[in-house]
Amino acid sequence: MKKLMLIMAVLGFAFSASAQKGAKIEFKDQDNTIDYGTVTKESDNGVRVFEFTNTGDAPLIITNVQSTCGCTVPSKPKEPIMPGKTGQIEVKYNMNPGPIRKTITVESNAVNYEGGKIALKIKGTVVAASDVNVMEKKKTLPNN
Repeated sequence: MKKLMLIMAVLGFAFSASAQKGAKIEFKDQDNTIDYGTVTKESDNGVRVFEFTNTGDAPLIITNVQSTCGCTVPSKPKEPIMPGKTGQIEVKYNMNPGPIRKTITVESNAVNYEGGKIALKIKGTVVAASDVNVMEKKKTLPNN
């Protein structure tokens, strides 16, 4: 009986020690990626929002959010995100025509990512609006 109690105590201690305690971040978007699809600069302001939840048991603190280039401007929450609450990271892309393939790095105290660093991605294609040809002959109304 003593051996059984000792084994159960050791297993209980090992299980509780392996459980991570602290802030945990879980993003709503699949693979932490937002797909803009195919858009035009005139029809889209380039702003997207990554929504996340703190699924841990401690306040989540986002310490830094940075992009791989100046064409993408991210903004982070100013206040800690309490356990069970949601937060947002807003990203604004400058909408230059061409493919969108950018990474945003989030630094936090989240224990479920190595070093608290999470990579977010945006992708898509910005196409130019159809240009008006000034040389094209315009229809005129007949004079009555």
